[in-house]
Amino acid sequence: MSHALRFLIVDDFSTMRRIVRNLLKESGYPDADEAEDGVAALNKLRSSKFDFVVTDINMPNMNGFELLKEIKKDEQLKHLPVLMVTAEARKEDIVAAAQGGAAGYIVKPFTKATLEEKVGLILQKMGLGKA
Repeated sequence: MSHALRFLIVDDFSTMRRIVRNLLKESGYPDADEAEDGVAALNKLRSSKFDFVVTDINMPNMNGFELLKEIKKDEQLKHLPVLMVTAEARKEDIVAAAQGGAAGYIVKPFTKATLEEKVGLILQKMGLGKA
C-alpha cells in the first residue's frame, strides 16, 4: 500500500475520470477528486491540497495545456506534478507538454500498468516514490 497522496483527475468525460480513478485506486492511490475542465480544476487546486494532477488535454473552457500553464505560474501550485493524458499522440503535443513543465504524458487508451509505471516514475523523480 502506498502513502496517502491526493490526486486530481481532470477530464471532460465522466467515464474517463471514473476509469482513471479506479486505476489509481487499484494501484494503491485511493485518494482522488475530479474536475470536468481546467477552470474547475484550478478552483479545486486553489481551495484544497493535492499532490498530483492527471489531466486530459482536449477539454472545453480551459484545456490541459492552459491548465498546465496556470499551475506552473502559480507559486502555491507549481511544485505539483502534472501527467498529461490525450487521445492523440502528436509529437508537437508531447513537446509542448514537456516544455510546459508536464511531468509525463500518456496516450488513451492505456492500461493500469502504464498509468502505474508513469505515476511511479514521476513520484520517484520527485523523491516521493516507492523506491
